[in-house]
Amino acid sequence: MSKLYIVSTPIGNLSDITFRAVETLKSVDLIACEDTRTSKKLLNRYDIQTRLVSYHQHSKQPKLDFIVEELRAGKDIAVITDAGTPGISDPGGKLIEEVVKKNGSEVEVLTIPGPSAVIAALSISGFPVDKFLFLGFMPHKKGRETFIKRIVDSSETVAFYESTHRIMKTLDQMRDKIGARNIMVGRELTKKFESTYRGTVDEVISQLEESSTKGEFVIVINNK
Repeated sequence: MSKLYIVSTPIGNLSDITFRAVETLKSVDLIACEDTRTSKKLLNRYDIQTRLVSYHQHSKQPKLDFIVEELRAGKDIAVITDAGTPGISDPGGKLIEEVVKKNGSEVEVLTIPGPSAVIAALSISGFPVDKFLFLGFMPHKKGRETFIKRIVDSSETVAFYESTHRIMKTLDQMRDKIGARNIMVGRELTKKFESTYRGTVDEVISQLEESSTKGEFVIVINNK
């Protein structure tokens, strides 16, 4: 039986990879990655020579079929994303779903756990996280108001991702909706310019205006 390994990789600091992840990436026949240029930086760091094939959100069905056929041929394949855990707000989820649905008896799907930006942010938020709601990325256009309403209506801590291009717009839209609830915004977690901002939405907006809005963001809202 061939194996499909879902391998978590660092969200920023390359030293955060696990020993098991390195061993797995060295041992498989093929690595399906989001961006070969990004992944090569990690592989070069740990002298991993395994062949790469790109698989991302714009990949067409033939690329997915190719990976599935390689598994059917007995190849062991690892799936990695640019950062974090494949399948979590990540195109790798479609591949995993396809393999589980159509090849469950032929392919063993195994997890090599590790970094995840949302878990990293929740762990330092200081908010209740025995239960939480993770909403992935906020929609770019249509659906933003509905997205914010889900945050407002939730009784649990909520976390979601946002990009450098929309962080201020998102916080501004949230300003009048969530009132005085405390939030935490994590920027560039584990990277050189890692920063966290805490307070009300207004307070966090002020902090970001005085520092930087460059990078990838995780927003955590305390609904208690």
